[in-house]
Amino acid sequence: MERISRVVGPISTNVHVLADERMREAIAIDTAIPSLAWIADELAAREWTLKLIVSTHNHWDHIGDNAAVAAATGAEIAVHALDRDGLVNPAPLFAPFEIPPSVPAVDLAEGGEIRFGAIRLVVLHTPGHTAGSVCLWAPDEGLLFSGDTLFAGGWGRIDLPGGSAEAMAASLGRLAGLEPVLGVLPGHGPETTIGRELPWLEMVRASGRLPG
Repeated sequence: MERISRVVGPISTNVHVLADERMREAIAIDTAIPSLAWIADELAAREWTLKLIVSTHNHWDHIGDNAAVAAATGAEIAVHALDRDGLVNPAPLFAPFEIPPSVPAVDLAEGGEIRFGAIRLVVLHTPGHTAGSVCLWAPDEGLLFSGDTLFAGGWGRIDLPGGSAEAMAASLGRLAGLEPVLGVLPGHGPETTIGRELPWLEMVRASGRLPG
């Protein structure tokens, strides 16, 4: 897997582009505003073809350039069915600019797989931040793209529409069961590993509640 990343937008969203270099097929994860120009430039420089735009959830700081990137590349948009309406009818809570609507063509579901070239991403439905939040697990690469479910030292907000403390605790407890060596690339902030987060994740799993 070839991977390039960039921090964009007013809330410092981590945008990722992953590619199978042999097939030159790529996907983008969480195309926040303003990521279109960067993505287009990187695709052209590497002669990659974008096949899919994946939204880990429906908040404005992760979906803002979905429509623009789709229009520029022809890539389809994927999101969990429970978060679909947030792309079609975006709710720009506190957004400093307009968030264009986008129309998903692919539903992400628990246990489903995203395949491009030789690369495989397994969809883990991890509600809590939103009802349709997902993580993307790349078992062959030892990576987890965790969206706003798991951060280095914490988790995504649960006080916005669709958030749930109980669901978040269950999702984090589930992630505690993944391999400790798994690298975690969250939607905001630095990379981490499951092992590094395991002490507090284990407490969440044991108690069924979020700390504090």
